[in-house]
Amino acid sequence: MNKKLLVLFAIYLFSGFNTNGKAQAKGDRMTPEEYIALFKDAALTDMSRTGVPASITMAQGMYESDYGNSPLALNANNHFGIKCHVEWDGATYHQDDDAADECFRKYKNVQESYDDHSVFLRSRERYKTLFNLDITDYKGWARGLKKAGYATNPQYAQKLIDLIERYNLSDLDKQGTKMPIQIADLKKLPSTISHNETRVTEKPVTGKSQSLFTSINTVNNVPFVRARKGDTWLKLTRENNLELWQILSYNDADKNVILHEGEIVFLKTKRNKSELEKHVVKDGETMRSIAQLYGVKLKKLYRMNRIASDSQAKSGDVLYLNKSLLLGLPL
Repeated sequence: MNKKLLVLFAIYLFSGFNTNGKAQAKGDRMTPEEYIALFKDAALTDMSRTGVPASITMAQGMYESDYGNSPLALNANNHFGIKCHVEWDGATYHQDDDAADECFRKYKNVQESYDDHSVFLRSRERYKTLFNLDITDYKGWARGLKKAGYATNPQYAQKLIDLIERYNLSDLDKQGTKMPIQIADLKKLPSTISHNETRVTEKPVTGKSQSLFTSINTVNNVPFVRARKGDTWLKLTRENNLELWQILSYNDADKNVILHEGEIVFLKTKRNKSELEKHVVKDGETMRSIAQLYGVKLKKLYRMNRIASDSQAKSGDVLYLNKSLLLGLPL
């Protein structure tokens, strides 16, 4: 994986453990495509659980967090701009917003932010009518959120709609089902976050049996961990009850490949394709780093794009992620 993505992933997903407030280096910004690849599975999971369209969740996350690059996202893992409110008893982060030094919720990881966002919408009376809309009615959801007061920007609904249409996020909603709610549901819906148990720690977790990673991290529905400083293939194999050949196969790696801090290490076999259609190759990226980014098997990525297995794509090339370059058909 190239250096830029390693730095980006390490800063981004470990921000709950590294909150010194330092700005990202120029060029380390998360792109919209990278944001979608990393977090669409979280949006899909919450759609199946709460009925919030994945397209809406993704568009709000992208807009509210500046594609994961805002100080609130980097320092507090808060991707939806949700403020503390009286019921919040978790960690907090303060920054100027509509007023000076406002209180925002701070999460242990990004998944918690996604979960809390979905529960936040489903547990409030003012958003109740949105759940009567069809799961694919992203325009109705976007306008309903603005009308209910989620944001003060008069163009908020159109901003969400533009993002959904630009990145074809509505395709994600086809996997969902409308989930109307009753008043009783507003009181009994359980949150996945126990705030008293998940307050953010500023100290990295250490020790052989402990990990900075959790099983909820997935790319393309494939679970992964991120390598820590000093990790080896053998060490991660033992910690995750795998055979060495398995973890190497899952990650298209040779045992002599050195692991770098922050690098994705898949714990199950990757998929044959991604739900995203294309990727534009950037400087320093390799076919393997792109396969890891999207959770796609390396040999399938070569095959889809009719590239020889001993070759590399060039910067600016467009790679197909879910269909044949030659035929334009799903594999």
